[in-house]
Amino acid sequence: MLKALSGGTLGRDFTASIVVFLVAMPLCMGIAVASGVPPEKGLITGIIGGIVVGLLAGSPLQVSGPAAGLAVIVFEIVREQGMSALGPILILAGAIQVVAGLLKVGGWFRAISPAVVHGMLAGIGVLIVVGQFHVLFDDKPLSSGLHNLIAMPGQIFGLSEGDAATAFAVGLVTIFAMLGWEKFRPASMKLVPGALVGVVAATLVAFALGLPVARVAVPESILSAVTLPGDGLVAQLLSPTIITTAIAIAFIASAETLLSAAAVDRMHNGVRTNYNKELSAQGVGNLLCGLAGALPMTGVIVRSSANVQAGAKTRASAIMHGVWILGFVALLPWLLREIPMAALAGILVITGVRLVSVAHVKHLFHLYGPLPAVVWAATLICVVATDLLTGVLVGIGLSMIELLPHARRLRLNVEEEERGEARELALRGTATFLSLPKLSARLESLPAAGLVILNVERLGHIDHTCAEMLREWVDRRRGAGAPVELFGATGRLRQIVA
Repeated sequence: MLKALSGGTLGRDFTASIVVFLVAMPLCMGIAVASGVPPEKGLITGIIGGIVVGLLAGSPLQVSGPAAGLAVIVFEIVREQGMSALGPILILAGAIQVVAGLLKVGGWFRAISPAVVHGMLAGIGVLIVVGQFHVLFDDKPLSSGLHNLIAMPGQIFGLSEGDAATAFAVGLVTIFAMLGWEKFRPASMKLVPGALVGVVAATLVAFALGLPVARVAVPESILSAVTLPGDGLVAQLLSPTIITTAIAIAFIASAETLLSAAAVDRMHNGVRTNYNKELSAQGVGNLLCGLAGALPMTGVIVRSSANVQAGAKTRASAIMHGVWILGFVALLPWLLREIPMAALAGILVITGVRLVSVAHVKHLFHLYGPLPAVVWAATLICVVATDLLTGVLVGIGLSMIELLPHARRLRLNVEEEERGEARELALRGTATFLSLPKLSARLESLPAAGLVILNVERLGHIDHTCAEMLREWVDRRRGAGAPVELFGATGRLRQIVA
């Protein structure tokens, strides 16, 4: 930590922490509302994610907090098992993550097909949109994504009701203010987040006109929002339902965190992520969130990218953003109570839409053919029609079809040799997601400077998961000014990484 505060980086980290704080505040509350819990639960998770996970993190610039990707599964937990089940689930999920990090299995989460991950996020995006659409009318989401979808026309036809129409108008003010700011904001104010502008605009309109809309309810003291586990904690931890749900939370949160960390690494040329350390840090954070009765956390790409773009250099920015959330909630709870619920719903509708990345599935189809696109679509549909875990498992199952033609020759040999000032890495055999952790570790262990020759002349096959990792590594290395040459590539592989 002392190193983080030295070397003239504190000023840049301080500025970045303010930006991340402004991005995080509305999202923490909005994701809590989407999860079916009070807004202060999301704020507690943001505080723990900033201060505690920031101190322990293995990813220097990633910011942790409540994630839209887990809102759907938390909503189901609260609806079916009650708020009292959430704490034990997170305690167990956090412990699983800590152990997984200590056992050094963090790299395996990167082996999940990008088609599965983006399909999962797209499905979550759809569920958030159809659920929060009802909150735009000061109504509550229904029990499933399909029910929410079917009920959407009824909300539109019910706009003649005064209060619902007023809430919907406030939500539209938020959406238009957010999108308008992002499109037309001056360059000198590019770090001011659109979500903050949207919430401020809607809050000012509702306050100035005295509109009769539902507003955020937060307690006078953040400490009163902390709910410690009850006497039956041990019995709950041994419940098969709790254990199954905790495993699902740990798996999904870990995958989202480590894929976010990989994306953050692509945004800067500083210290790379220690995936196992990051996984254990997230586990400690989720365990504490369980003890406090808060929401689960992950590394979050929206806050993390804002952190990088704002010029952060060390973990100090993430830690300070958690301190600012704590200070704001402790000193100005009355201000939070003026925010309309429809304003938070408006932000989440835009967040959900942006999770459906059609551009990514087009990219996968263009480079790797129809199978990844089918995996993406199947994962999305199953997440919406059934549940999150089923959708992910279906996607993983379908992605394994790519292994079938090569089932008898799945071995990958990686040989390294010095050639003067250059290093040659020869890949022989079949590169699939099964060999991704090994290959990724070898690539990351190469010296940061100097020419690297990738010899793929005897690489028989590479699946889309491994190819995406290889392409990203080549792009990142070249972006840092270190040359990479490809030897022996033909056809699609040359198109991917040449």
